Amino acid sequence: MVSRYFFRKKEKQETKNKEENFSVKIVKNIEKNLDNLKEILGEPNDLVIREFTIKGSKHKCAIAYIDGMVDSNLVHNNIMKNVQLITGRDSLPEAESELFEEIYQEILSVTSIKEGTTLDDISNGILSGSTIFYLNGVSKVIIMDTGRWETRSIEEPTTETVIRGSREGFIEDLRTNTVMIRRYIKDPNLRFKTYQIGRRSKKDLVLSYIEGIINPDIVKEVNRRLETIDMDDAPESGYIEEWIEDSFLSPFPQVLNTERPDKVSSALFDGKVAILLDGTPFVLIAPSTLGNTLQSPEDYYERWTIGTLLRALRYLAAFIAMFLPALYIALVSFHPGMIPSDLAFSIAASREGVPFPAFVEALLMGLTMELLREAGTRLPTPIGQTIGIVGGLVIGEAAVSAGLVSPAMVIVIALNAIASFSLPSYSVAISFRILLFGMMFAAATFGLYGIILSYIMLNVHLVNLKSFGVPYTTPFAPNFLSDWKDLILRAPITTIKSRPIYMQTQDKKSVNKGDS
Repeated sequence: MVSRYFFRKKEKQETKNKEENFSVKIVKNIEKNLDNLKEILGEPNDLVIREFTIKGSKHKCAIAYIDGMVDSNLVHNNIMKNVQLITGRDSLPEAESELFEEIYQEILSVTSIKEGTTLDDISNGILSGSTIFYLNGVSKVIIMDTGRWETRSIEEPTTETVIRGSREGFIEDLRTNTVMIRRYIKDPNLRFKTYQIGRRSKKDLVLSYIEGIINPDIVKEVNRRLETIDMDDAPESGYIEEWIEDSFLSPFPQVLNTERPDKVSSALFDGKVAILLDGTPFVLIAPSTLGNTLQSPEDYYERWTIGTLLRALRYLAAFIAMFLPALYIALVSFHPGMIPSDLAFSIAASREGVPFPAFVEALLMGLTMELLREAGTRLPTPIGQTIGIVGGLVIGEAAVSAGLVSPAMVIVIALNAIASFSLPSYSVAISFRILLFGMMFAAATFGLYGIILSYIMLNVHLVNLKSFGVPYTTPFAPNFLSDWKDLILRAPITTIKSRPIYMQTQDKKSVNKGDS
């Protein structure tokens, strides 16, 4: 125990010393600075250091960058050539500080440029794709943004396909994603606030909103939560979502995620915020309500009658996805008198010879369906689709033939699966699938009374749930009748002339409407 204590103490001391090294000030000796850089980075093979002297002088210089993370043409033509072959001047300043300022102000032709004075500045810059310029005799460096690396091309989002609408989707490059939002919103009030997330990864995170529309209290609350994030790395926006959401115990997502820039721009116009993380195509939208989870961008791209029908179908699908197997269990096991006589005889005949009660039947088929979904998701796309379709047909037919389940139960589970696939948000679909098993258990225990009690408990949870201060069930409860025009119904665009009341936006009038 004693040796383990001293080992941990030694580890902590080494970590502390390493963190202190990052705050070391740059010295005037160029060799010492380069040695410090190599030590901090561990002398990697892709670290490029080029030492040289300015033509016609004895001033020693050096540049350093990570190979593969910079635009080599930019480094050669705009940095190396400009400094190494300084021309058009009668004489260079003798003092290193004056020469440094002249190079900074007049020689280097790089757009984004700044000074650095510590090893932390250098390490952050060089690991972000910047090139570092050293001049012997000066205790600071020039950090130039020369970053360039391979990125995925802009493609159609795979998780949110639409028949009519934009085919653009976010990619893993943060700068590309912010540019795509600016293409949709050419408003000078559009704001992008940058954070660094991750003690070690130091990833860029951008908070976006439209000043003059959004409620300042929401911006303040989102800022507060983002500033509390303390982790080594955030590889995906799901980490951020889980950190900043109101209730991590709730099965319902309090922050939406999307790959579509048109959906993000519409949310910003509604007075919401968007959170973009470098390295992921999924952008977070907050606050979120239950009604938002059942909306799709396509609702606004088709005529209002079509949009209304699609929404009504989604609400029906949500009901089927959560309650249909539970209702079947309750009616068959506890309340057969509520079933029409012909249908009751048909169900009884199909269940003849089945060794399990309805609850066990539904549980077995539900778990089988979940396994098929997971297998179809993890396998390559062509094989996954085959497994999902063929596997469902083969297993369902074999189970009925073996007398393990009734044909009616196969139909119920199939309808339940189709309904869950109809929900536009993957996170919400999973939530309904989780709650389904709870409803089935309640139905098997107390019948319809169990379903009603579970539904009441679910509503109590929902009305108490909030997303950044906004009630999750609004505008159902609290009730805002004017917002019902864009809830279950999708009223004509010409009649929607205000932003959602529950967002308490500064600019309440809207001349453009989209999905949020």
